[in-house]
Parts: sequence; C-alpha cells; structure tokens
Amino acid sequence: MNKMKAINQLSPNPKIPNVWQEKRVLIIGAARQGQALARFMVQHGARVTLNDKQPLEKLMESQQALAGYPVQWMAGSHPVELLDTADIICVSGGVPLTLPLVVEARLRGIPITNDTQIFLNQTPAKVVGITGSAGKTTTTTLVGRIAQAACSDQMSKRPYRKIWVGGNIGTPLINDLDGMTKDDLVILELSSFQLEILTRSPHIAAVLNITPNHLDRHGTMEAYIEAKGQILHYQQSQDVAILNREDIGAWGLRDRVRGLLYTFGKEPSQDYVGTFLDGDWIIYWDGKKPTPLLPIEEIALRGEHNIMNVLAACAIGLSVGLPDWSCRVGVSGFKGVAHRLEFVRRWHGADWYNDSIATAPERSMAAIRSFEEPLVLLVGGRDKNLPWQEFAELAIQRARYLILFGEAAEKIERALNDVGSQTMPPIARCKGLEEAVQIAAEVAQAGDVVLLSPGGTSFDEFRDFEERGECYRKWVMNL
Repeated sequence: MNKMKAINQLSPNPKIPNVWQEKRVLIIGAARQGQALARFMVQHGARVTLNDKQPLEKLMESQQALAGYPVQWMAGSHPVELLDTADIICVSGGVPLTLPLVVEARLRGIPITNDTQIFLNQTPAKVVGITGSAGKTTTTTLVGRIAQAACSDQMSKRPYRKIWVGGNIGTPLINDLDGMTKDDLVILELSSFQLEILTRSPHIAAVLNITPNHLDRHGTMEAYIEAKGQILHYQQSQDVAILNREDIGAWGLRDRVRGLLYTFGKEPSQDYVGTFLDGDWIIYWDGKKPTPLLPIEEIALRGEHNIMNVLAACAIGLSVGLPDWSCRVGVSGFKGVAHRLEFVRRWHGADWYNDSIATAPERSMAAIRSFEEPLVLLVGGRDKNLPWQEFAELAIQRARYLILFGEAAEKIERALNDVGSQTMPPIARCKGLEEAVQIAAEVAQAGDVVLLSPGGTSFDEFRDFEERGECYRKWVMNL
C-alpha cells in the first residue's frame, strides 16, 4: 500500500472532534515537532504549509520523513506573505515567539498554537506534565517505568489501560492521539518553549526545579519562571500539582496551585503529602502515616540530583493512583537515559562519561558533584547568556584538568580567571569537541573520570545535544 492510500484510509477517533478539516495550517519549524504535527494535520484533513529557515537542500531528512504527505514547503526564510493564506499558526518549540512572522501573525489576530496545546485540548486521557530546568527526561522516564510496572500484563487490576510517554522526550505523542482513551495515562516532558503559549494545563503538573536556563530565549529570569508557571496556570480544583519544596524556584510557585498539592524533598515534612528521605530509604507521607518505598541503595543512577529525580518520580506516580510497590519495581535497575551521565567506556584506566544533556552551568555542576574521582572536564559549546561564576568556583575545586571548547570557551576561561584561585588546574582551549577528546586522551590518567558536561548548547557545532553525545561516544570508542 502506498503512502497516500494509507493516509486516506486512516480513520480519526470518532470520540475526538475533528476541527481541522480544510483548515489552512502554517507550521513553522520542520524538525521533529513540525513533522509530527504535519502528519497529524494532513490525516485530519488540513491543508498544510511547512516553513523553515533552513534552505530546502538542508531539509532532506524532513522531506523524506513526510514523503507522500501533501505538504507545501516554504524554506529558506519566513516571508510574511505566508500569513495571507493561514487560518492558524503552529510554532515548533525551537522557534522564538519574537520571530517577525509570529509577531505579525499576532498583530493580525491569527491564532497561534503548538503541538502540545493541540494534544492537551484533544486527548481523552489523563495527562501528567513534567517540567523543570534539569531532570525532566530522567524523571519522565522513571514515572513511565513506575506506571508500566503497575499496568503490566501480569496485574489482575490495572490502574490504566495503556501508558504513553513522550512530549519533549522521544517522539511527540500527537500522532498517537487517535489511539488514546479516557482510561489511559499520558506522561509528558514539557519544556519552557512548549509551555509559554499554553492555555491549558495537564491534570497533574510537576515542577522539578527552576534555575537559570534559556535566558537567551526568554530574556529575563522572570520571563523564564513565568513560562514554567504556565504548567499550573490553567489547572482546576480537582487537579494536582507536584512541587520541589527544597527548590526556591519551584516552591515559589506554590501560591499558584489551584488543586491538590503534593511535594518532594530530601528533608521530612509532615505538612505536605509527598516523599522524603529517612536515613537510607525513600518514604511516602500520605498525611497520616509514612510508607517505605525503596532503599536508596537500589537507585543505580549516580548523583544527589538523581535521588531528587527519584523522589519526584515516586511522588508523581503515587499522585495518579499507582500502587506504592510499583515505585520500587520501576526505579530499581534503571541505569539512566542516553547522554545523561552515561558511562561510555574505561580506557587506559580512566572512565569516560557522556553528559551532553548538560546545556547549562547548573547541570554541569550537578554532574561534577556526582563524582569523587579526579576529573578531566570537557566544557563548552554555545553560551545561553547564563552566569558561569559558581561553575568556575566548583570546577577549580574539583577538576584535575579543564578542556574548554566551542564558542563559549573564552567566556568560561574568563570566569575561571575571575575566581583568581592559586590552585587553578591546567586549562586547554580548542575549537571543537573532537579535538577536546584527543586532548583528554593525552592527559587522562588511570583512576580519572573524563567527563563531557558542556554547560552550553550544541548549536555551534551540532544539530542538538543528542548528536553531540553520539559523536563524543563514537570518538571515545575509536581511541
């Protein structure tokens, strides 16, 4: 069966209203989110134009992904004339709302949305939304594992028919919308880019932490916090919010909670339902009594920040009615997600780790604190207009050797020099990551940890953090 016949035979879920028939939809951004939305819109009868700043010859993968779909392409620029034939604008996460085309659309009163907004408006399932400056993907994956354990085929009584995990992690779930029912549970990772234009909140909304990030996009910390706060803004009295009571940014949103409040943190608290640490155990407090969930020795993930991620995942899972035993089953044995403190190999006695996901100094600091071994630290990429002072102080204390690469190398070196420590480790600067790997191979000693934890984005050299991590892994394996 060819692609067009398959498209024509697709039958949208009759329980979900089809509001897109013959709508003229302009999608800005042809990456993963744009492609998923284009498929959805075509399958629901819309007339789709896909627009991207990249020239058409650089969008071959996107075109192949949509081969056979009747999509009109406009690539290489964002001409305002596209608005003349648009009923609605769909903005991919990587597209800033300050783009002149988007600004003009607002002036003309053309509705602006994204795949997350459309999904939340139309899914019949219960939705968990998870956001934060760090830990979103790990926590989302953990909640998915906990939910899958509770809903395994061996269980006679399953709390949900099917579990769906996605959003900013993996594949956007909008293409799975027609297969969802009211008896399903959706677990969505949500970025600030996806949240900033939402007019609907998930039924269960978790904010893990809020620390400086993406200020190159949002401009100010206040605007960034406001974007994160959107996840709570449209909740109702029957909905649930889960907040980190030990993070100033997340806890600062507690006055916005409209429904039930669950919390998590390392220190015990009987004032709020949620999770905490008691010695070597993770405990759940339901407001009346404590329930042991799992010993921390069963957490295979490195770092104090990952204990917080487990505390969050358990609180989220229990807030949606999953049994307490499923927390232990879901967490135990989980060794992490690719590019997040991922062990690559041991070479000449040194252990090499890939933490390419660390695109802010705060995340690199969390990675550094996960190790006690001497560190050969690879840092750099593209800066997001974030402060590096605290990172510099910690790096000087903990690194045996610092290798700076990419556009941010000079700014990071200035921050290191500003600290003015007499115990400054050796510093090497290089243009790109491959050269940084070669330098690391020359200076690493047995017993070291060689850690890629950039603190900057990948966009000066790579398509995204995943490509950067994959290249790092390849270059390390080729040593």
